[in-house]
Amino acid sequence: MVEKKQEKEGQKQQANKTKDSGSGRKPSFRRREEEETIWIPKTKIGKAVQDGEITDIGVILDSGTPIMEVEIVDTLLPNLEEEILDVRRVQRTLDSGRRTRFSVMAAVGDKNGHVGLGLVKGVEAGPTIRKSIARAKLNIIEVKRGCGSWECGCMQPHTVPFKISGKGGSVKIVLKPAPRGLGIVASDNSQKILGLAGITDVWTKTEGQTRTIINQSLALYDALKKLNRFKSSEEEDKKLAIEKK
Repeated sequence: MVEKKQEKEGQKQQANKTKDSGSGRKPSFRRREEEETIWIPKTKIGKAVQDGEITDIGVILDSGTPIMEVEIVDTLLPNLEEEILDVRRVQRTLDSGRRTRFSVMAAVGDKNGHVGLGLVKGVEAGPTIRKSIARAKLNIIEVKRGCGSWECGCMQPHTVPFKISGKGGSVKIVLKPAPRGLGIVASDNSQKILGLAGITDVWTKTEGQTRTIINQSLALYDALKKLNRFKSSEEEDKKLAIEKK
């Protein structure tokens, strides 16, 4: 009987020590968090970026290969800034009742010729915002800049090199080169996107339902994307002071 009591007391003491210390669980959670933050690339481009074979995101964008991992953009463009352009509730009526979801549009850019736009819908606001930022990083593009205004001649990449237009839904937007010091003549959301792209001076003209933030942002993104489709000679690049990445 005495031996059994001693065994029970010993087991109780060990149990109390583990409760007081709590060292058995906390390190395991920390290890799991550390393991989750480690990036294990799943694509060839991701492995090449992690190994240091690709150090310029322009190589990936010029090849036309889609970026499938957010960590690629985070590694090659560590100074990206984020902007939430629009957060709204979207309701849909089903047989079981109304279903409420969130629609979030975000933009990212380094203010040096790179910008991205992402639109995501989700049930909760917080995760949807994070997903929209991740989607914007995956949709990153290069923005061709120059000095295309005849009134300027500063030969610095501060505006669009030539007139360009874009369309998103019912909205059409036109970008025109502007002299240095004018600023961005556009709506608030367009100013945020153009600022993230590194454009400091530009004229804009919009048509259609311009109050629709999503369509207006998509139209502007389409216009900036079209800048890369036009090919120019070396003489024209020098004349317009087009920045080469």
